[in-house]
Amino acid sequence: MAVLTHILQPDTQAILLLCAGFGESRQVEPMPLSLSEYNALARKLHQDNLRPADLLTTEGKNWVFHQINGDLNPQRIVRLLERGAMLAVAVENWTSKGLWILSRSDETYPQRLKQKLKHLAPPILYGVGNRDLLSAGGLAVVGSRDIDDEGLGYTQRIAEKCAEQGIQIVSGGARGVDETAMLAAISVGGTSVGVLADSLSKAAVSMKYRQGLREGRVVLISPYDPSVGFNVGNAMNRNKYVYALADHALVVNSSYEKGGTWAGAKEELKRENRIFVWVRLEGNVPQGNYQLVKLGAIPFPFQPWNRSLLDLLEEQKQIHTTGTQTSTSKQLDINKKNQLEIQSNNANPQEKELTSKLPKNAYEAVLPLLLHHLREPQGDKELAELLDVGVGQVRIWLKKAIQEKLVIKKSTKYVLNRENKQLHLISLN
Repeated sequence: MAVLTHILQPDTQAILLLCAGFGESRQVEPMPLSLSEYNALARKLHQDNLRPADLLTTEGKNWVFHQINGDLNPQRIVRLLERGAMLAVAVENWTSKGLWILSRSDETYPQRLKQKLKHLAPPILYGVGNRDLLSAGGLAVVGSRDIDDEGLGYTQRIAEKCAEQGIQIVSGGARGVDETAMLAAISVGGTSVGVLADSLSKAAVSMKYRQGLREGRVVLISPYDPSVGFNVGNAMNRNKYVYALADHALVVNSSYEKGGTWAGAKEELKRENRIFVWVRLEGNVPQGNYQLVKLGAIPFPFQPWNRSLLDLLEEQKQIHTTGTQTSTSKQLDINKKNQLEIQSNNANPQEKELTSKLPKNAYEAVLPLLLHHLREPQGDKELAELLDVGVGQVRIWLKKAIQEKLVIKKSTKYVLNRENKQLHLISLN
């Protein structure tokens, strides 16, 4: 068969024939091998001291019929291997758009994926751009597609700061946080890795990535057919690849117990070889962000980031890994205190006087109003409406107020603890 040896290594040709869809509707037989099916075949090849390329020979196909059984159908495998003409057309189409193809057998396949994911590393990677960036690590910046302007501004600032300090951005290329982070880094001369779940062929020729690709500062990869459209399963599954290619991860915003951002961060936090997962707790963040801290994520340092980000992360990491009993709320107080001190040092006397009168944190600022509304029993949802904040945030404040014995809970309602003699020190008007 014609097998394009000048473009693809023989092993890669065989793996493509076994696993690639070539843009076809997947209702067409034979169905390409899934990851688990390919892994089963690869284990069998290894046991018999064979390589994928050996399957391209007549002897290799005979081996399939004699040695493959169980869940793998030998006839299906041979039919997949006989798609040489389709392979040639597909490769010509991909390479005409500047795409390249790597298999797990290639020496240039990203070692980070193999080391982190082992058998879960994708058999095939399609890509465009500077593949050397796949070994450079960096900060994975992830979050929801739908995010407010505050969150997008935060994302842009952290990506620009990373670019200034030579820290690569790794993300998923989706609308919202992912794309904002990648484009912000590229716009100020930084580098970026995008792990796409769909439409790599379109992204490869998109204007937004053109300059970065031309200058070797961007690489876009996908484990899925370059022409495939959006698929929820693919979008959820690619999260592990984003984390595997990074040294740290920052969750800008996450829903609670739903969506790809939550699932990806939760999955990473459960891994034995996980990277440090950081989460934004600054500003108006969703409940999922706070819940990720409970699962082991670390609050990301507060702005301004006027020192090395890696140094800031290392300091915060030491607090986390040494088992310090400092609570999350105290860590936030420390971050905010440092922020206020920095601002105060740069302020004029009038600004310093004003700063000294500021509450230490949001809880202290809202406490008088919180207690004012609790002169009569209120439910947490009712209180959230009165304060115009999320119910999750209200519950955090109520928990702290109960710990300080300012508030008591009666059934499903919360009310002032009028037995606390310290209440008179707090203005309730």
